[in-house]
Amino acid sequence: MAVLIGIGTVLLCVSALALLVVHDRRADRAEWDRLAALQPADPARFDPEMVADLPEPARRYFRFAIQTGTPLLPVSEIDMTGKFSLGSKQAPAYRLMEARQILSVPEGFVWAMRTRKGMPLSGSDSAFWTRFRIFGLIPVGRLGGNPDHRRSAFGRYVAEAAIWSPAALLPGPGVSWEAVDHSTARVTVRHGALSQTVDLTLDEEGKPVVVSFQRWSDANPDRIHRLQPFGATLSEFREVGGYRLAFHVEAGNMFGTEAYFPFFIADVSEIRFPRAVR
Repeated sequence: MAVLIGIGTVLLCVSALALLVVHDRRADRAEWDRLAALQPADPARFDPEMVADLPEPARRYFRFAIQTGTPLLPVSEIDMTGKFSLGSKQAPAYRLMEARQILSVPEGFVWAMRTRKGMPLSGSDSAFWTRFRIFGLIPVGRLGGNPDHRRSAFGRYVAEAAIWSPAALLPGPGVSWEAVDHSTARVTVRHGALSQTVDLTLDEEGKPVVVSFQRWSDANPDRIHRLQPFGATLSEFREVGGYRLAFHVEAGNMFGTEAYFPFFIADVSEIRFPRAVR
């Protein structure tokens, strides 16, 4: 009898975990579809006059990133491979991964990934949650649903818009630009109670080679949420549908300090700007 009870308990636990996986995947899909639906059905096309009143570094960025006449599609989908760290600068313990992402600033994002070798780890990040599992079933991290997570995530996807969705950062309600110096353009995005400022370091033609900002994060020895430097270096730019975008990105916490190391290294395989479905 005890054996039967034990087997029954195990089966109930496995069933509960399986139902949780189904719930998570449906939530991923629903949020992905919600964000994709925000793509304009009849987009305007880029004209340099749209940025004529911006500071010179910001004008240079947009004229590099978006060709004249390109449809302004702020929602992007990114497929990538690469590696991310589960460790520290001294022992990074990189894992090979593959991932797909949808990015829709200022509304949100979904990043769904899985490891390619070693212990199988999979899950997703979004503006509302972080959920990862081993063996596709056992939860090893379920975070989010609070203001700290929302603020931290907002910083991430605003910065990623500067890398992969420049149309989302054109001047307009909630988006403002200023010049820090000849090589640095600063964008601030506001959405409801959230606000994030991001600096773009540009070369002479306007190519963004570094994206950096103060991120609300608890990735520190004290495990306390606070503002701390985060940044990414960008390279291997390619043209995609009238946009020039980075296909290699290395990013990490404590950017610009001795504690920095890139815990996220991505090689993009494809970037798409999906058309709106009504």
